[in-house]
Amino acid sequence: MSDNKHIHLIGICGTAMASLAGMLQRRGFRVTGSDAAAYPPMSGFLASLDIPLAQPFASENLQPPPDLVVVGNAISRGNVELEHVLDQRIPFCSLPQILHDEFLRGKEVLAVAGTHGKTTTTSMLAWIFHTAGLQPSFLIGGIAENFGSSFQLGQGKHFIIEGDEYDTAFFDKGPKFLHYFPDSVILTSVEFDHADIYRDLDAVETAFKRLVNLVPRRGRIIAFDSGESLERCL
Repeated sequence: MSDNKHIHLIGICGTAMASLAGMLQRRGFRVTGSDAAAYPPMSGFLASLDIPLAQPFASENLQPPPDLVVVGNAISRGNVELEHVLDQRIPFCSLPQILHDEFLRGKEVLAVAGTHGKTTTTSMLAWIFHTAGLQPSFLIGGIAENFGSSFQLGQGKHFIIEGDEYDTAFFDKGPKFLHYFPDSVILTSVEFDHADIYRDLDAVETAFKRLVNLVPRRGRIIAFDSGESLERCL
């Protein structure tokens, strides 16, 4: 995709979406976004990057039509911008899809997944690689204090990413982390969570089994031995 393309993010104030907006801007894309309401810390984060934020959702936010729309996973049918995108056949994708296509492809991907501790562990891992001089890229589900940012695009070969088991988009109900095709995985814990999309612990375990199954033979899986549920995922 050419660096003069216009990308619009629906639901830009989510932690991952705001981070993606910053990453796309760093790559040279023209980035805009919209949300129902903007709150700190991501509203301030977007303002610091001078990324235009429209409130509330409105079809006028998509005029003239962007080249691509990224639809946040909190956005569902009935949203006025999403309905406009579908009616006008504006190209759209999910956050994990564009992350893979624009940033993860060609990198050695280290994913941190699990019910608890993802953000902290991802932040620590990114800092370790940074202080080791490896110039990693990273995407964290929060502002990492050591970096003052939730993302970094480094010159090194590694991309460290927080792997979320929540669903991807209104049109893709699979876990986000299945789009990342990690070379290695840190698995912190597996417990029942997200009762709105997972019916029981077995369904959660199945999602993590699918992630583990993506790791190549040359890769590594580092898992904290926290009980039978985790063992069933390995």
